[in-house]
Amino acid sequence: MQARMLPAQRGWAWIFDGFSLWRRNPALITFLVFGCSLSLLLVAAVPLIGQVIMSLVMPALSLGIFNGCKAVAERRKVGPDILFSGFRQNLPELVKIGGIYLAGTLAVMGISLLIDSEMNTKLSKAMLGRTGWGEALDDPTFTLALVVASIGSTPLMMAYWFAPLLAGWGRVPAAKALFFSFVACMRNWRAFLTYGIGLLIIALGAGLLIAILELVSPLLALLPALAFPVIFIPVIFASFYANALDVFERIGPDELH
Repeated sequence: MQARMLPAQRGWAWIFDGFSLWRRNPALITFLVFGCSLSLLLVAAVPLIGQVIMSLVMPALSLGIFNGCKAVAERRKVGPDILFSGFRQNLPELVKIGGIYLAGTLAVMGISLLIDSEMNTKLSKAMLGRTGWGEALDDPTFTLALVVASIGSTPLMMAYWFAPLLAGWGRVPAAKALFFSFVACMRNWRAFLTYGIGLLIIALGAGLLIAILELVSPLLALLPALAFPVIFIPVIFASFYANALDVFERIGPDELH
């Protein structure tokens, strides 16, 4: 399963392709994305084992979103139940992918916490605005732990990026799916960099616009503030589908199960 090496500008195209796909059936794709998030939150709420189960089922639920995107791309009518279709596609390997990703995440967080045992607390306070980011970053131990966590999680995310799709669509074993995903991301780091910058520009631009509208009238800013994440997040997931088909040209609509 060969990953193509794409030019940097393809990263922009993934965003536009994701938006075009979302526009074909915004109700379904939006439902699938937020339905997946809600399902994961409900599973995570189970005492003691919730977080573990959430990690194990996350690849299968993610695959359900992409199955929905595939159906929309092919202009097929499907129902909300397609969200759970990933549980019928190579589920043992999808569970393994979730388990490996969980183990990797715990390892990265464990190393970071060895550097700064209060990293999670400081990070949560900064994200919630209880302390300033400047104050948090003034602590060299926290900064080092944050850098280690970022560096460690990047290859982990690269390995996971295409893995559920490769396991579910291509019937690839978990270890190979993770490896192929990592290689594909490495081969296309320029396109992914452009893609990330593009998403950041859109998010910052929307935030700036909302801030300007809020200066004029808080009521005027309310609607775009509520609407933006409802549109932007599903478009991002739709763009995941676009970049998977772009990078792995052999995984076309006729080969998806």
